[in-house]
Amino acid sequence: MLISGFTFIKNAQILGYPFIESIKSVLPIVDEFVVNVGKSEDDTLSLVKKINDPKIKIIESDWNEKMTDKGYVYGQQKMIAQFNCNGKWAFYIEADEIYHEKEIFRIRDAVSEIDKNKIIEALAFNFIHFYGNTNTYLDSPGWYRSEVRIIRNNIRTYAPDGLFWLVLKTNKIARYPFAKKIAVTCYHYGWVRGEDQMNLKSEKVQKYWNKTHSNISYENIDPSILRLFEGQHPKIMQTLLSQSKGLFKTNPNYRISSKQKKHRFMKAIENIFKVDLSKRHFKLVK
Repeated sequence: MLISGFTFIKNAQILGYPFIESIKSVLPIVDEFVVNVGKSEDDTLSLVKKINDPKIKIIESDWNEKMTDKGYVYGQQKMIAQFNCNGKWAFYIEADEIYHEKEIFRIRDAVSEIDKNKIIEALAFNFIHFYGNTNTYLDSPGWYRSEVRIIRNNIRTYAPDGLFWLVLKTNKIARYPFAKKIAVTCYHYGWVRGEDQMNLKSEKVQKYWNKTHSNISYENIDPSILRLFEGQHPKIMQTLLSQSKGLFKTNPNYRISSKQKKHRFMKAIENIFKVDLSKRHFKLVK
């Protein structure tokens, strides 16, 4: 039973992605790791090569800069990487996602357990989204709390905008994959990079959604969704973690948006009825 890890990246160094740590965090449990490196303005490609692990297979690609519809170029690049995976199972990671050394081997055990159950097509993990600093995470139905990251590689799937998979029932009809959720957490560090890097990222990628960049200020967020992280970060991230302490400080004069008001209301419903109203791109199999 082969497991292929894969990702796609471009300008990962200048945009502040912990992409080397991300790849290394899953190398112990995959049989190969495919990295689709888009033509970049920095040393992303050479840094991936310096990992110097025999499991890593590098693909170099040019992004279609004319593809500006709903981020579909991300779906293209994700599938280029997945189509080069030889494993029966494909493990997708994004360049700001890290897996904990205390949990990583649970993933391979879970894949072995479900391998012969044809109903289960994917594995979903818990997500923790750090925000502003590495002591703070977000608790809101507006931020997905679980998502699929491993899928059978012998079924017809595609990623419409890179964020999730759809399984083709026919050439015209698709659905979310049937997934089992396991007790593994994906640590998402995308919103703790410097604001300058976050704004540079926005400037470079918004065009793929046919949008224009708007300045991002971390302090302008609903403070009611911030929570203090009291767990332990993966060891591989220790040297990159900021030394800040306490909960991230927000702008006291910020007025929350209508969407954030909606999420506050949804959170209140969650608290009353003990339900999870966050978005899922999979059908849960218990």
